[in-house]
Amino acid sequence: MFIFKESGDLQKYLKTQAKQGFSIGFVPTMGALHEGHISLIKAAKSDGGITVASIFVNPTQFNDPDDFKLYPRTIEKDIYMLEKAGCDVLYLPEVKDLYPDGLPANEQYDLGYLETVLDGKYRPGHFQGVCQVVNRLMNAVQPGKLYLGQKDYQQCMVIKKLLSITGSKAEIVICPTLREQDGLAMSSRNMRLTKEQRINATGIYKTLIYLKNNIRNNTWAVLKKNAGDILADHNLVPDYIEIADADTLELLNTVQNENQVVALIAAYMGEVRLIDNMIIPLNFVPYGN
Repeated sequence: MFIFKESGDLQKYLKTQAKQGFSIGFVPTMGALHEGHISLIKAAKSDGGITVASIFVNPTQFNDPDDFKLYPRTIEKDIYMLEKAGCDVLYLPEVKDLYPDGLPANEQYDLGYLETVLDGKYRPGHFQGVCQVVNRLMNAVQPGKLYLGQKDYQQCMVIKKLLSITGSKAEIVICPTLREQDGLAMSSRNMRLTKEQRINATGIYKTLIYLKNNIRNNTWAVLKKNAGDILADHNLVPDYIEIADADTLELLNTVQNENQVVALIAAYMGEVRLIDNMIIPLNFVPYGN
């Protein structure tokens, strides 16, 4: 695996590969890798071509400085995992490489409705930061395909909007959320949980399963209350519990006319904020019915 710290060197190498006819699949990450990230690497490799990963903890997408400071950093382990998975190239930039003129103060993207709900509402400026760094990474790598995880559902939609705004022709490939055996979505933030918190964090998955199994048989007011109770029983404090149109992310109070919806949850376990979601086709038949 080749490791590049400067975009100029990375681009020179990738251009030589492109001249030989290789396509480029790109997996952007903030490190602290787990098997969910590796599943994206494997998806990229299965499509052939050159697989590029990046590791960069982007300061502009953290609206809480303490969250940025505490974000797990495990670079040696990350490099080992990428090499083992067969990743071809790792882009490992410093802040000055992606932000040579300093952190942007006025750079804005018109994300419309997507920035007003869910994480856009509870983490002001977060998605602007995501767009700032993803745009820079895309310019550096110039991939044909961009691989993202479904766990960051709203972020996937934001990045899709970003590519439309910038005119990028890259194809977005959204890969399923990988879960631990007890259902907890794999996340770098899980590393910050104590043993007891880690057990209780499964309450998010249990809540999503509850919503999936009961979404057609109750009003949203009842569902939301019961979902909140499940989270509270696991010492989880929610930012939001919502259902939305899976295509537009329009928040819903009823699901009678949609083809499929997505249930989305963000909740704190202590000081650690966790997110998860589950797509629910409305023709789904709950187990046992």
